[in-house]
Amino acid sequence: MTDTALRTIPQFLDRNATAFAGSAAYREKEFGIWQEWTWARAKADIEELALGLIAEGIEIGEHIAVIGRNRPQLYMAMVAAQCAGAIPVPLYQDAVGEEIAYVLGHCAAKFVIAADQEQVDKVLEVRDQIEGLRHVVYLDGRGLRKYDHSAMSSMEALQERGRSADRAELDRRRAQQTGATTCVMLYTSGTTGRPKGVVLSHDNIVETSKASSTFDGLRQTDEVLAYLPMAWVGDFIFSIGQAMVTGFCVNCPESEHTIMHDLREIGPTYYFAPPRVFETQLTNVMIRMEDAGAFKKKLFHSAMAHAKMIGPKLLDGEDVGLGDRLRYKLNELLVFGPLKNTLGLSRVRVGYTAGEAIGPELFDFYRSIGINLKQLYGQTEASVFITQQKDNEVRSDTVGTPTPGVELKIAPSGEVFYRSPGTFQEYYNNPESTASTKDPEGWVATGDAGFIEEATGHLRIIDRAKDVGKMADGALFAPKFVENKLKFFPEIYEAVVFGAGKDRCVAFLNIDLTAVGNWAERNNIAYASYQELAGHPRVIETMRSHVAAVNKSVAEDEMLSGCQIHRFLVLHKQLDADDEEMTRTQKVKRRTIEAKYADLIAGLYDGSDEVYTETEVTYEDGRKGAIRATLQMVDAEVVPTLGKVLEAAE
Repeated sequence: MTDTALRTIPQFLDRNATAFAGSAAYREKEFGIWQEWTWARAKADIEELALGLIAEGIEIGEHIAVIGRNRPQLYMAMVAAQCAGAIPVPLYQDAVGEEIAYVLGHCAAKFVIAADQEQVDKVLEVRDQIEGLRHVVYLDGRGLRKYDHSAMSSMEALQERGRSADRAELDRRRAQQTGATTCVMLYTSGTTGRPKGVVLSHDNIVETSKASSTFDGLRQTDEVLAYLPMAWVGDFIFSIGQAMVTGFCVNCPESEHTIMHDLREIGPTYYFAPPRVFETQLTNVMIRMEDAGAFKKKLFHSAMAHAKMIGPKLLDGEDVGLGDRLRYKLNELLVFGPLKNTLGLSRVRVGYTAGEAIGPELFDFYRSIGINLKQLYGQTEASVFITQQKDNEVRSDTVGTPTPGVELKIAPSGEVFYRSPGTFQEYYNNPESTASTKDPEGWVATGDAGFIEEATGHLRIIDRAKDVGKMADGALFAPKFVENKLKFFPEIYEAVVFGAGKDRCVAFLNIDLTAVGNWAERNNIAYASYQELAGHPRVIETMRSHVAAVNKSVAEDEMLSGCQIHRFLVLHKQLDADDEEMTRTQKVKRRTIEAKYADLIAGLYDGSDEVYTETEVTYEDGRKGAIRATLQMVDAEVVPTLGKVLEAAE
């Protein structure tokens, strides 16, 4: 069968096990040593597991939930489910019992494949709520020896059972599969309500993976690091879709605490990270520079100033003078090379960020040191890719042009619509939401407001359509535009801006404990808690200066100048998914925050100097508690716009 005739993930598995039999398909660092699975071994393990699932009674079309951190065996388990005719449903590994119960119940999962005792315990805690759940399979059996195994088994035992099973049923099920067969079901992050199950076919995943891989010239020799949540559509596309289509190797870190070390050892050539990861990496760099000697600081800042002018031009293939090229090469030897090595990005040939807009200063920093970082725009419902940035057409203010095969249009309301080979089949058991999102012609409403530049065809996203509004005076309100500028500062971890229907904007800020804690240590400032550090007068003054700088920048944008922040506060706690203030993909739940902190928002608008508040929090063990604080309401420096100046003059 030729590559063009391959329609399903299991078919690509067969191709890879023949064409790349001895090449690495997966690696995992365990006990400090990288373990490797070749494509030939991966196929053998996957088929044994698929046969075991069939022997255990899995039926075609049933759902198998997969929960745990990134591990080769869990990726192979999802492919095994597909081979057996079942549908894998990955869950977020940090999901709590209630979230797990909802997903397992909604998809009527019959099997759960769990990584370890922690995940098994969460499943068993809610098992009585899940009608029809028949079997739990675990990968790591530590701590599970005395558990009731009447409806539980190890993955090793399941594979052992598969080794002695008859292949005929597996072959029959695989022969029935086509491109229209369901490949995976992935749940949305649920920023505005319950997560929805997005049904994606093999055609959706395969065709999107082919188009996006061709777009960036991905190849079998590429290396990726799989560290993002397995339940996120991006990880599924990168670690299963594109990996199967191209045959490249998927590397799994030893743990979440060793990611940066493992990243440096692997040196991926293809790398994706959301803006939050790039922000954290840059924050760590700047913290280290603050601790460096005077000479190193001067060398770093001098090199960076030159790189910001020259680096992006070199990446885009523009003409650069010999003198500037030589100086850049010298700086690369002395500064950028060691820096990229420290970040683990020395070999990156294609880098992407997405999920939310990235600050232009942050984006330019990475491109200036020679990392081919680009932006893409996508959604779970699109099998990720809607737009990508072509080499030599990379800009911080757009998300590029449509991925091959994708069509775009802008509705009169300003909302972005698309249709593509990756367009989802339906929301599982939710025909009303399916009909409101995807029309009969296949056009999908993204929920984002934006426009297409006539001259370049590039798409620019303004904000979530539901979040874009009007100020009381009719000026445009787009909170994400301001929030992204605030989060460029290393000391600001998260920001939430309010102002729709109001005469001015206000904001909540979260400090970055790593950056601000390092600053406090260097300045001999003692603190006993996050709350105490967040409320320190010098921290608040630092935040005031950052807000003033952002206001100055916002004032330069005629369309959004009304979004300057007039008052703000520094929150006494970090916004947390366990407190339902953020999604598991770290997106702010605005409506929840507006309701939960209504007293604080009121204090920012009514002129109060400070507000006492009590906030319910969830501890790691699931217990509920409350923290109490008196928060300072802070006035910010606002730049008068031309319209306001004229209004005042009248």
